[in-house]
Amino acid sequence: MSTISVTVRYFAAAREKAQCSSEAFTLPAGATVGALLSAVYTKRPALKSLEKHLRVAVDEEFAPAELPLPDGVEVALIPPVAGGTSGLFRVVDRPLTLAEVVDAVSGPGQGGLVTFSGAVRAVSKGKAVSHLEYEAYPPMAEKQMARIAEEARTKWPGTQVAIVHRVGRLEPGELAVVIAASAPHRKEAFLACEWAIDRLKEDVPIWKKETTSDGAVWVGLGP
Repeated sequence: MSTISVTVRYFAAAREKAQCSSEAFTLPAGATVGALLSAVYTKRPALKSLEKHLRVAVDEEFAPAELPLPDGVEVALIPPVAGGTSGLFRVVDRPLTLAEVVDAVSGPGQGGLVTFSGAVRAVSKGKAVSHLEYEAYPPMAEKQMARIAEEARTKWPGTQVAIVHRVGRLEPGELAVVIAASAPHRKEAFLACEWAIDRLKEDVPIWKKETTSDGAVWVGLGP
């Protein structure tokens, strides 16, 4: 029987449950994403507790369970994400500045420019926050950011969007994400900025671990 080799990458809570960041699986030729997941859960039973939360990315694109896997492919298990020239879409491990995204979308034809800065809160659900730890799957995250910008341009022609997100340990008050959206008119700039914020929290593979006096938890893994 012919076989294929698949590399599986684990992130955030999935990495902790698997107790490794990546590993190889050998499967029968023609195996699907669903078959791979069955093999993963058999080898790493602790991951089963995350089953209803996980999505699968194949070569940095979200994939359905019935998708056949080619030999040598990279697959990522994606827990719920924490929730840009146009073309500035970056995951970085340094302090952020709003100016970098503003400069990326500014131009003489852009009459409206709206920004969003997301900072670490000192209190979450009534509990004092010690710090946050952000983790990302950078190649896919940046690709998804670019897709969000393209979706915004389709919805509101002339719109430009820039997004930079930080990873690593962040203290209360530090910026985790900066977004800028510009358009010929202010209404479209406001709409595009809000769109980018919401979509970022839905589909971009960036996770945050919140540490309070009660301990640490990956945000998004609710009941």
